[in-house]
Amino acid sequence: MTALHDRHSQAGRDASLDATPLPGNLSAAAAPTETGEPALTWLERVLQERFGLPLWLERDGSERILLRHAGAPGHLLFDRLQPGFYLTGVELPCSQWDVAAEGFSAPLDMPLPAPGAASLPQPLVEPVPGGLAVHYDILGLTYWMLSRLEEVDAQTLDRHCRFPASASHAGRHGYLDRPVVDEWLAVLGQIIRCQWPQANLLQHRFRLRPSHDVDRPSRYGFARDVRLARAMFGDILRNSRPQALVMGPWIRLRTRRRLHPLDPLNTFDWLLDVSERHGLTSAFYFICGRTDPRKDADYEPEHPAIRHLMRCIHERGHEIGLHPSYHTFRNPKELANEANRLRRVCAEEGIEQPQWGARMHYLRWQMPLTLQGYAQAGLDYDTTLGYAESPGFRCGTCFDYPAFDPVKGEPLALRIRPLIAMEASVISPLYLGLGTGESAFERFSLLKSRCRAMGGTFTLLWHNSELTTSAQRDLYERVLAD
Repeated sequence: MTALHDRHSQAGRDASLDATPLPGNLSAAAAPTETGEPALTWLERVLQERFGLPLWLERDGSERILLRHAGAPGHLLFDRLQPGFYLTGVELPCSQWDVAAEGFSAPLDMPLPAPGAASLPQPLVEPVPGGLAVHYDILGLTYWMLSRLEEVDAQTLDRHCRFPASASHAGRHGYLDRPVVDEWLAVLGQIIRCQWPQANLLQHRFRLRPSHDVDRPSRYGFARDVRLARAMFGDILRNSRPQALVMGPWIRLRTRRRLHPLDPLNTFDWLLDVSERHGLTSAFYFICGRTDPRKDADYEPEHPAIRHLMRCIHERGHEIGLHPSYHTFRNPKELANEANRLRRVCAEEGIEQPQWGARMHYLRWQMPLTLQGYAQAGLDYDTTLGYAESPGFRCGTCFDYPAFDPVKGEPLALRIRPLIAMEASVISPLYLGLGTGESAFERFSLLKSRCRAMGGTFTLLWHNSELTTSAQRDLYERVLAD
């Protein structure tokens, strides 16, 4: 950053640059430049959490935003606001910025993707009277990615009504495996230090957060009649397990008070042991409703075996959460009912937690209706926002952050925990199809290393039902240990 420091020490220079106003004939969704305080206040909170500094934002007309540091002179000027970051249905360009060429440190030692910019001026950061000008809309990028504005009124959906990675800007422009918001905020941190050298930026520590959706806690224990027969004969024919003919009815009969230890899907003790061996806390998300009999679970949270499982998880210091049933992603009332049901069962078992979170079944999500359902249900956090078809950074970040409704233009009493990788996204032939070998491990390891480089959190989803082979278990342990 020597060159920038040299330029900054010169007499103030006039950096009057053209800025593009928001088009009057397009509908903006909670644009900071138009709606003012709610979005700006939310962005301030994001920046304050990231940097640990008393920062605030103010508009300088409708086309520029100033970033100030309480008690310190000067400002940062963002003078190239991108209107497309505040609009739905707009096709944004994408370019790159060579970070090192301007004397900054590239967080991942690669040029940064610059969504929203067809090209970038040189230099990108330069002195102006009273501070520094940043000629890229880092604030707009942060707003656009974290609010998931591009998913509002999305027209391209997969067979589960999900916005797919292939339709996303990140997927189409090749930066889905980059925490692009975190990378730009890391550069912003360097710019802050240029303007305010005495500022002590908050240092974040990498975390690994394993989590498990309990779709099928038992292979045979809750299945009835046709489903039980189908499970047994499927194991006999496809998995070469003739013992299933005897084991299935026996496990079904013996799953009364607790899950049977010989049930192939009862991997919970093993999961808890592995997490504890690595000093980690796992979260287990339970289905508490049945809005689609074919897609949802065959157990009830009130069943004695499920109650026993929840107690064991809690007593060992791990977390219990909600896995809302298939159609609740656009049914706020039913989502609230299921959240209340989980809390009631847990209260009956003496399970108390400081917070309650959830992850949507099949990772179904409709922006912003699902967010509003979470608020109505009184949940504290969501950890759905990753793509099923491909792992990566759907929100452009590996940090938790406060939720924002881009349609109503208001923050919500909810936090988003971005999901970085689900085991099926990497392993399953329905998605990347990398199996359980070295290619799969390398994909997990790449994403984990990028979370570590940013000091963020690698949130991993691995179903208890996908640990039935030694290869699956070996891969899971390698991913945790790496």
